[in-house]
Amino acid sequence: MGGKSKILIIGGTGYIGKYIVEASAKAGHPTFALVRESTLSNPAKAQVIDKFKALGVNFVHGDLYDYDNLVNAIKQVDVVISTVGHLQLADQVKIIAAIKEAGNVKRFFPSEFGIDVDRVHAVEPAKSAFVTKAKIRRAIEAEGIPHTFVSSNYFAGYFLPTLAQPGVFAPPPPRDKVIIYGDGNPKVIFNKEDDIGTYTIRAVDDPRTLNKILYLRPPKNIYSFNELVALWEKKIGKTIEKIYLPEEKILKDIEESPIPINVVLSINHSAFVKGDQTNFEIEPSFGVEASELYPDVKYTTVEEYLEQFV
Repeated sequence: MGGKSKILIIGGTGYIGKYIVEASAKAGHPTFALVRESTLSNPAKAQVIDKFKALGVNFVHGDLYDYDNLVNAIKQVDVVISTVGHLQLADQVKIIAAIKEAGNVKRFFPSEFGIDVDRVHAVEPAKSAFVTKAKIRRAIEAEGIPHTFVSSNYFAGYFLPTLAQPGVFAPPPPRDKVIIYGDGNPKVIFNKEDDIGTYTIRAVDDPRTLNKILYLRPPKNIYSFNELVALWEKKIGKTIEKIYLPEEKILKDIEESPIPINVVLSINHSAFVKGDQTNFEIEPSFGVEASELYPDVKYTTVEEYLEQFV
């Protein structure tokens, strides 16, 4: 255990954060979670907090906006992973400043865990969030902070239970008719959240991922929308009516929909219509692919994931 980096996770009780905290603790890293005192006593977070305690996670009191505490927390560790939510993305400049002051961090992972924001063709409102993430990348590079950017593409738990149907937020996936974005041909990548945590933690002490983008493109999780629907039809043993949404209609729906539907639709437009998750090659100059680096990780395939809804 002495050889494993100490890891601080900021935003660890959030959606993807909790999987990364868990993966870190299970991999034997001394794991620290920066939490507000109010979070520790929040009944809604009790289950997550109890799980962290059982895994031996160390709680450090503080948040993004208490600079001195942030610096002190960072001084205790080797690696900082941020998983802060949408509204705090821009405030990660505070983490960058604290890392610079602390002077001891071997690696920083900013809050990404989605599409590669340097290679997107997104429309608003997703575009603004991607621009903010890209600005954080540039700030990290400008300060010379050793880093890894994780491009995990789609969270399986967000999109597969409903087959990414607009405005539908609970499983099961549709069995009668399905709405397909665009022509359904661009390839998209779905990764189970536990696997995102596992791959991220594997990269922490790996020199091959230093100052690179870590792409999660496991071969069995890459599907076009048409292929995904065909797989689902095979599983349930019936043909589903397919309705193809042309791009003009999607763009109109994005403009007319309220938050957060417009955000989800604009992300889906980027992935399913523009093909932004897979329409470029990973070059060694800027990126590495997780399932190639860590072939021993038994990831959950899309086919296995859908099995629970059959």
